[in-house]
Amino acid sequence: MKFNSLVRPLFLVAVTAGTAAFAQAAKPTAAAPAAPTTAAQNVVIDRALLKAFKVLPTRFEDPKNPITPEKVELGRMLYFDTRLSKNQDVSCNSCHDLNKFGVDGKPFSTGHKKQLGGRNSPTVYNSGGHLLQFWDGRAANLEEQAKGPILNPVEMAMPSEERVVETVKSIPGYVTAFQKAFPGEADPVTYDNLAKAIGAFERQLVTPSRFDKFLAGDDKALSAAEKVGLQKFLEQGCQTCHNGPAIGGSMQKLGLVVPFQSKDQGRFDLTKKESDRMMFRVPTLRNVTKTAPYFHDGSVKELQTAVKLMAQHQFGKQISDADAKSIVTFLDSLTGELPKSYIARPKLPASGPKTPKPDPS
Repeated sequence: MKFNSLVRPLFLVAVTAGTAAFAQAAKPTAAAPAAPTTAAQNVVIDRALLKAFKVLPTRFEDPKNPITPEKVELGRMLYFDTRLSKNQDVSCNSCHDLNKFGVDGKPFSTGHKKQLGGRNSPTVYNSGGHLLQFWDGRAANLEEQAKGPILNPVEMAMPSEERVVETVKSIPGYVTAFQKAFPGEADPVTYDNLAKAIGAFERQLVTPSRFDKFLAGDDKALSAAEKVGLQKFLEQGCQTCHNGPAIGGSMQKLGLVVPFQSKDQGRFDLTKKESDRMMFRVPTLRNVTKTAPYFHDGSVKELQTAVKLMAQHQFGKQISDADAKSIVTFLDSLTGELPKSYIARPKLPASGPKTPKPDPS
């Protein structure tokens, strides 16, 4: 889910992995004049350079919100429930479609009264690996992030936390589910607990890929062409910002070398601190070939174009179409399988006699 305007403190993960060439060509065999060995077949990745990345965990734990089956079950229902929106026509899944790799494929998502948000809706998959949430990092964690869109007048437009709690309490099945998810609490149906349940569900939205197998030591998990692309990715220095288990998620200035033209000034729009101008959360590259359009403003449709623009704006480099295409080939290895059973749309509890009706105003 995304909120529309604001930001948070700066965390910058800079991985000094270098930008030199990392391939070693194997000695050609002095054998018969068969098909010549290609450079791609000879690529060897220096595994020391892969320390910038981490294998995806099975879930992103937070001791402040222990994951339990009851919380996850409740969070899954809330994630899909449009009754958390004022007109009961928008849910978390509306903008972050779990069957579409956590996005809706639009530059800006449609919210209450068909209003458009001001930033592209990022994927929720693997977002538990981000240091901060939202493009401007204004939320410290998934639980805090879950609270925002519900009350955003452009998105789900609920008028207050109290109205949300009133709606949930009017649905008998939810009252029971909250009691199971938060046992021992005298009044478990709270806005904080609602956010905790959604957060618990989202913390297990992980999509391990072939790249994780490669990181774990399986050299055959990537094709020769993907290894060439990984080599070019490392040579360009992309891992300086795109690192860790989510291969992204820290804060970085967009347009570090060559200014990026945008009315949206990122974190600066909230803090008004010059040091925060054009600071945005680095998007995850996991499933990136499936989550177009790209950038905070959804302005780029083609991933190859996005790669070239990042080389230009972040490093002052002009890379060839061939190199950009090769990097995209590697990026496709970051596509994981969707957890179909985990994201299956649940049966929602029935409304009660006092459940508010849709309000289109």
